Amino acid sequence: MTQTILTAQELDRRFGVAGRVRVVADEGGLPKVSKTGPESEGEMHLHGAQVTSWKPAGTKEVIFLSRQARWEEGKAIRGGIPICFPWFRGKADDPRAPAHGVVRTKIWTLDSVEQNAGSVTVSMSTESDAGTREWWPSDFRLRQAVTFGSELKLEFTVTNTGTAPFRFEEALHTYYRVGDVRKARIRGLDGATYLDNTDSNKEKKQVGDILISSATDNAYMNTQNDLQLLDPVLNRSIHIAKRNSNSTVVWNPWEEGTKTLSDLGEDEWPHMLCVEGSNILQDAVELAPSQDHKMTVTVSIRPL
Repeated sequence: MTQTILTAQELDRRFGVAGRVRVVADEGGLPKVSKTGPESEGEMHLHGAQVTSWKPAGTKEVIFLSRQARWEEGKAIRGGIPICFPWFRGKADDPRAPAHGVVRTKIWTLDSVEQNAGSVTVSMSTESDAGTREWWPSDFRLRQAVTFGSELKLEFTVTNTGTAPFRFEEALHTYYRVGDVRKARIRGLDGATYLDNTDSNKEKKQVGDILISSATDNAYMNTQNDLQLLDPVLNRSIHIAKRNSNSTVVWNPWEEGTKTLSDLGEDEWPHMLCVEGSNILQDAVELAPSQDHKMTVTVSIRPL
């Protein structure tokens, strides 16, 4: 069945809030929700239910978005917070399958915009269809509820709408904007075991803070604790609190990796660092029929 995509103008009439929320066309002509107000600004696209901006009052932009990002239906947006589901990276048993799953390039449905004291929550959803079943047979419904306020809260809910259990990986693939990744550090994973994807997924142990000095693609397993991304150039600490997330991915392509990415400027890699709440590899989730699983990531900004 062909999905009917309402225009930005139609969605704005239904969900817009005077002086706070507008639904407008994004760079590719698809609708996005644009939130303004004294406490924060932010943007979330129907394209993948992807957040591409969050700027709390008194701070610089927190989310990195490539200036060479593609704005085409069916193409991934480089930067922001892509949703990876039901697998992470490549699909283990099918190299032809789309990287990071089947929903980050789908057009989601805008379900609601709710005002709270000093914040706005935008909810979008999508579900299995013929396109997703081409790559993965299970039936599901997904909901991404994002609260834009003095904090950024992401609630990603997976519902098994089929008759059989399924196992899935998930990640909120968050690109953070940093002043210089070579001077940033991540605190909170000292002693954690990780798999180094730049070194044949060898198992290693983290000692102290994470420093980025080369191409990095680490999956930290069995990690539930809060994290701090310390950025001395922008003089801030990005505090990341996870719930129902048992793994953490840290990624930066470095100079050589950027050359393989046509949608990332050659000079942009020093200004991005992905720190991702996730459940991948041995932390993948088993979900019974009619059951829900909710993963939550809450981001706040603090001075160094």
